[in-house]
Order: sequence, then C-alpha cells, then structure tokens
Amino acid sequence: MSKTTTVRQNAINWFEIPCADLDRATTFYETLLGEKMRRENMGVPMSLFPVDQSGTGGTLVKRVFHKPGATGPMVYLNCDGDLDAVLARVSKAGGLVLMPKTEVPGGYGHFACLRDTEGNHIGLHSH
Repeated sequence: MSKTTTVRQNAINWFEIPCADLDRATTFYETLLGEKMRRENMGVPMSLFPVDQSGTGGTLVKRVFHKPGATGPMVYLNCDGDLDAVLARVSKAGGLVLMPKTEVPGGYGHFACLRDTEGNHIGLHSH
C-alpha cells in the first residue's frame, strides 16, 4: 500500500505577536503599515491585522503566558511592494531597523528586519 502525502497551500494559517501594551503595539503597527487594525476580544483583547478572506490572518495579543521578546519566532509581514515607505516609518513609530532592505536571491523580492515597541523582532517582505 502506498502512502499519500498532502501538501498544504500555506505553512501558516494564523499568527500572534505578543505585546505588553496592546494600545502602544497597535499604534506602532498602524503607523508602520499605514492601515487601521480591528479590535476584538476573543477571550483576551487583541488587534487584528487587515487581511482579505483568503489571506493568512494574525493579531497582536497580550497574554499572561506569552511574553514579547527578541528570541521568539520570526514573523514576516507583507508590505505589498511598499517596503521602502514602511521602513521609513519604523523609527517614527518607535521601532528600530535591525537589518536594512536586503534582496532575496532568486527574484523573491526584498526583506528587512526590525524591533517593535514591545521588543519583538519582526520581518518585513515585499516582492
């Protein structure tokens, strides 16, 4: 009998970025990305990143057991061809660029890395 392998369309179906101060983190990402986030309460208060129905969603969240910091997983946010403008807003929003715009070999666009107001290391990507 042969074994079938299922290939998933996306490696990620949801992400959460921890924060110590939800209002401060929301302001940072709204300023950085130039878009409003939607506030929800799904057992804990959160701010959801804008996404279309078929996209991968995610949120800022303050949880007792999940602390922000530099050693957690790296999430890359999509900048939709606007990486230079987003990077220009990092310091204004209270963050720090850790790695400047860098080409991804093979024609896969560019990326950069930053530290947000909560101390998380976050990636930015654009084709």
